Amino acid sequence: MNSALFDGVLTIRRPFFSFLDRTFRVNDSAGNLVAFVRHPLLKLREQFKVFADEAMASPLATIQARQMIAINFAYDVRDPLSDAWLGTLRSRGLKSIIRDTWDLLDQAEQPIGTMEETGHSLLRRLLPILPGHWAVVVGGVEVARIDQVFRFFVKEYQLTIAAQGQHVDRRYLLACALLALMRENRREERN
Repeated sequence: MNSALFDGVLTIRRPFFSFLDRTFRVNDSAGNLVAFVRHPLLKLREQFKVFADEAMASPLATIQARQMIAINFAYDVRDPLSDAWLGTLRSRGLKSIIRDTWDLLDQAEQPIGTMEETGHSLLRRLLPILPGHWAVVVGGVEVARIDQVFRFFVKEYQLTIAAQGQHVDRRYLLACALLALMRENRREERN
């Protein structure tokens, strides 16, 4: 994978209407497609792949839930070609009711950082039209931001990778953004 494709700001778009699956297109700041995700809705254990193209010929990452049912869901992010572990994200379950919070774990299951919803999270639960924001922090340093952009007929988010985040695998940061968006989608479906 060319890591230069994942520098700076990425825009993640999802069509407003989709029935059996959700598709996400990830573009760089020049508008070039750098990743494509098709997330099936009807799976017992959540799993999806990130591809470099819409033909789904070049896989970039696999994101898979460890459990089918849990309060603290954990997702492993892996390289699909070598099966190398890239990282794990674990939700904080009931502590995430008011503000979505995820622990970023190392291979020994020890927290190395967090992904946390910022801003007016409680107000967003009552008024879902308000855009969401998340901060990804590793080792006490913010390495990325995820910001929802208000659009009427398209869901759009921006993943901004900070200069301090150069040591974190871009596929892992993209997985963080995708899991935040999936959580947001589930919340919208319940309302």
